[in-house]
Amino acid sequence: ENASTESKYWQMALSIIIQSEGRVIVAGMGKSGLIGTKIAASLSSLGQPAFSLHPAEAFHGDLCAIYKNDVVLLMSYSGETNEVVNLASILKHDSIRTIALSKNNKTTLAQIVDAHLSIGDIDEADPMQLAPTASTTAMLAMGDALALALAKRRSFTPEDFFKRHPGGSLGYKLRPVTDCLLY
Repeated sequence: ENASTESKYWQMALSIIIQSEGRVIVAGMGKSGLIGTKIAASLSSLGQPAFSLHPAEAFHGDLCAIYKNDVVLLMSYSGETNEVVNLASILKHDSIRTIALSKNNKTTLAQIVDAHLSIGDIDEADPMQLAPTASTTAMLAMGDALALALAKRRSFTPEDFFKRHPGGSLGYKLRPVTDCLLY
């Protein structure tokens, strides 16, 4: 795929999220789902309400957690994971906006969603070329880039970050000096 096509899909994904009035729900199976949980946390820290949803649990009652104005980010490196593809199909039928991350725009998942972000054909780092390693790292990088691009478009400030992340060393660094004074 050429760079201008990928840029178009990237801009489309950002627009879908920005134009929605809801949350971003991130869904993936296995290692992709674990990476999705971290991406949801990054989105939330940077001002975009988000949470992760297990695709299999969605089929057993948790679909009601998705509202009409939400956006669902679906993750499957192969783009063929049954639970993720089936969830994408149901969401399309229900007119829920969807974005996907998979290896290329030819996957079944890419064909179903509103916007698709290609990770590229990646060789896994393990000697057997089986364990999700390099592909999940690429997904994490793409998810973080999406969160950062959204924060930039929304002019997200350190003060905004502090409101959502007041704890820990990051929150402490952003604390106003007056909060540290004893009266």
